[in-house]
Amino acid sequence: MLHQRHRAGLSAMLVLALSASACADNDEGADSAEGAEDQEALVLYSGRDEVLIQPLVDDFAEETGIDVDVRYGDTAELAAQIIEEGENSPADVFLAQDAGALGAVAQDGLFDELPEELLNEVPETFRDDSDQWVGLSGRLRTLIYNTDEVDEADLPDTVAELTGPEYEGRVGVAPTNASFQSFVTALRVTEGEETAQQWLEDLADNDPQYRERNGPIVSDVLDGTLEMGLVNHYYLYAQAAERGVEPEELPAANHLFGDGDIGSLMNVAGAGVFDGENESSVEMLEYFLSEEGQGYFVEETSEYALIDGFEAPDGLPPLDELDVPDIDLNQLEDLDTTVEMITDAGLVG
Repeated sequence: MLHQRHRAGLSAMLVLALSASACADNDEGADSAEGAEDQEALVLYSGRDEVLIQPLVDDFAEETGIDVDVRYGDTAELAAQIIEEGENSPADVFLAQDAGALGAVAQDGLFDELPEELLNEVPETFRDDSDQWVGLSGRLRTLIYNTDEVDEADLPDTVAELTGPEYEGRVGVAPTNASFQSFVTALRVTEGEETAQQWLEDLADNDPQYRERNGPIVSDVLDGTLEMGLVNHYYLYAQAAERGVEPEELPAANHLFGDGDIGSLMNVAGAGVFDGENESSVEMLEYFLSEEGQGYFVEETSEYALIDGFEAPDGLPPLDELDVPDIDLNQLEDLDTTVEMITDAGLVG
């Protein structure tokens, strides 16, 4: 466990991350390819779940002959760990589930600059403006709801409305989850600190239904024990795959807030590297942004591809037609203050 942080906010992040995953080593690399016999394993710190990302890592290892040592954990906890480790971190690549965590690491000057040809694969909206990290897949914030329990006409037009008395005790939230924290950071950026703090306090006073992660929110919505909840769009598709049905056959649907509301934030899962001279690190990111890698995110995790040539997940608008808030993801780096605000509001489950 980590005992001290040189940044107070990220220390609080570890306290708030009640369900942080334990890091685990995984040496599932393929046999070494020509020229790679003596190469040390590439160390990947992954804030994305093993069930989601390990198959793609295995494909990369098989394709390139590069062994990969994956250390899984909660995105926020890994970001704090990397900052504590500093230049002594064994990590070669940090794969995070949101731009905020990537920004926090970049702010400490730990990432190396990425090659221009790699960055140009992705629209400027979804990469660091200082070339320190790049988005790999798109993740849309939504309000999932049980279609048997809730009439679509009764759903809110804006995320701000969820603090109203008509939604008391009905909304699931996961305040320790990195994607929720990035959403709150985006709320701070677009609406200001006071408005964001008031929303958090009002939500905490409205008897929200706490869950440790997005997955349990979606499961409970499907089972009818929870009416609705704030999650990312792809969890519904994952549940459909797990149950062997099409998403439209489930008693739940994703509700998108309109008119560019911050509740429909388009965030990214992305990555940065710590040794720009390590060709294997950049090669991994190139693979994740290749047709094979992007196809995996679309077909297996139902996320948005960030390169041209791929359709949106079934039932959702194409990436260039989404009515999402216009926000610079580089502004989501201040997770420190966000975590403090969530804690001060009493929104900790």
